[in-house]
Amino acid sequence: MSGTTRTVAVTGATGFLGRHTVAAILARGWNVRLLARSEPADESWKGFTPEVVLGSLSDRIALQRLVAGVDAVLHLAGLIKARTDAEFMAVNRDGTRLLAEAVRLRAPKAHFIQISSLAARSPELSGYASSKRAGEDVALETLGRKSVSVIRPPAVYGPGDRETLIFFQLAQFSRIPLPGRPDARFALVHADDAARTIASVAEHSPSGAVHSFSDDRPTGYSWREILETAAAAVGNSKPRFLPVPAAVLKGVGNTLGLVSKLGGPAGMVNAGKIRELLHEDWAVRPDEALRLTKRDVRYSLLDGFIDAAVWYRQAGWL
Repeated sequence: MSGTTRTVAVTGATGFLGRHTVAAILARGWNVRLLARSEPADESWKGFTPEVVLGSLSDRIALQRLVAGVDAVLHLAGLIKARTDAEFMAVNRDGTRLLAEAVRLRAPKAHFIQISSLAARSPELSGYASSKRAGEDVALETLGRKSVSVIRPPAVYGPGDRETLIFFQLAQFSRIPLPGRPDARFALVHADDAARTIASVAEHSPSGAVHSFSDDRPTGYSWREILETAAAAVGNSKPRFLPVPAAVLKGVGNTLGLVSKLGGPAGMVNAGKIRELLHEDWAVRPDEALRLTKRDVRYSLLDGFIDAAVWYRQAGWL
């Protein structure tokens, strides 16, 4: 349906994946209406002028304005770090419920695409994972399977991402810490490939199911492969690897989580995040694999990591 004048409502448009996804949707000729707290701007949107609805996921009136009459809704907004589980739930579950209710009222025929996370597969691991699963559940319960597609991307990396920057920072060392078990596997995808995939989902009918996707290797990578590839991308030709005991990682997570709960800033690293880190199966399972008539995967892991590393250096982050 490329080149049509269909309209898609987008939440989370100013986030890392959101910026890439809006660019991919705009390139397909869709009208884009996005939710934001202030007027957004992004270099990749030059030449396009998305319609902006000012507000947040807690603003019922703004959400109704956002989705009124749209053909599809891309729900990318979500909290990835918080001090407490309740903070995660307030956004990732309750915000999703309010959005879904607005869609049911103002755009009952829209395709609602819930962008979740592979972490939702194992909600017992962390407050984040639990809240992402809860968000999936309320979307399906509120709108029904005939209106919803749930997409669980793996770890998304690429230029501008702060969360995977640590891979490249660690990869510069002569001795690189190696977390987790040797047989653990993690799926990954470059942000541009993820954005094009999500844009393709918007052009299909709702699946009513939960799907995952990755780059061209859905079985995932070991920690050693990930960090070896990052080392190659930053020009570290002879890295040595130093396994880090799980007990050490858990201790770090517990300490940082306690600091956050006692009033420190919300951080990515806490006990729950360490449990996610140490989990062994973040590959794409065959029964969850997203099947589209065509997927445009342009980046191998090495090519994607080189693309990210070049950007980080140019931006002064490395």
